[in-house]
Amino acid sequence: MATIKQIAQILGLSNATVSRVLNHDPNISVSEETRKAIFKTAEEIGYRKKKINPKIENVAFLYWADDGEELDNIFYKSILDELKKQAKSMNVHFTTYNKRDGVYAVKKGTQAFIAIGWFDMKEIDYLKQITTKGVFITTSPDESVYDSVQANLEAMVRQIVDYYVEKGHKNIGFIGGPDYDMVTRKPLMDVREWSFRQTASYYNLLKEENVFIADAFTVKEGYRIAREAINSLKDKMPTGFCIANDVLAIGALQAFNEHKWEIPKRVSFFSINDIGIAQYVSPPLTTYHIDIEIICSSALDLLKERVFNNRTTTKVVYVNGTPVFRKSC
Repeated sequence: MATIKQIAQILGLSNATVSRVLNHDPNISVSEETRKAIFKTAEEIGYRKKKINPKIENVAFLYWADDGEELDNIFYKSILDELKKQAKSMNVHFTTYNKRDGVYAVKKGTQAFIAIGWFDMKEIDYLKQITTKGVFITTSPDESVYDSVQANLEAMVRQIVDYYVEKGHKNIGFIGGPDYDMVTRKPLMDVREWSFRQTASYYNLLKEENVFIADAFTVKEGYRIAREAINSLKDKMPTGFCIANDVLAIGALQAFNEHKWEIPKRVSFFSINDIGIAQYVSPPLTTYHIDIEIICSSALDLLKERVFNNRTTTKVVYVNGTPVFRKSC
């Protein structure tokens, strides 16, 4: 079995130098030519080091979930918990900051960050002053500087509409929420609404009266906007709703159940996220499962590339979802 000592003898270097280079020690001072020679020699003689993840320190995790009920933030909380678990196993040490702390609490010496949630332009500009090595989860505020990992929401909504059409639905509705302008903070069209409009238009099924946009992605708003749909549409109610996330869907289900609408016999519900409680509501919610484990591992892989390889070309990773069919559809 090839060893560090053999590599050192071939190149006329010390064992310590070879070991530190192979373990990506950021404090080792060697020429780029020597670094390349070490890795080339290691490959040529078949050296395989033990799988030890080099330590990454001075990393910030920016948890920018809005304050609210636990159910409203359960998706973000799941990402936080999974990221902590994976970071520990990958030897990544980070300090967590939340929205109440504010972006200005992030220390100047921070070498990299992972962020989840919505950030405005002032916050992004401040982060650029600290480091350009950052990965955003669920959003992509500046693709020219930062990497991002996102659920492929556009594709999931398109596939929900495709499913309804394949099942013979002619009257399809949408319940969603807003995105926001990074500069003005004014509401914008969310990508899920955009995708629904595009796909429904393709099938000549888009009806403005069937599109309902809540003020926020909360159970309370899902309930409110569903009651608005019930009161305004009456017997013209769609036979199927595409709903932007499970939290809105749970509120909407509550409203429809209260008004004695038969689900899914009269109205079907198809949502996104597959949070834990989705299988326990009445009826259990059909939804797209988003693999949080893959999202977190992808974010950490991108972080490692930026830290160890000094990659400057940015990457955007889209993670597709898997439909989970239950009784609401």
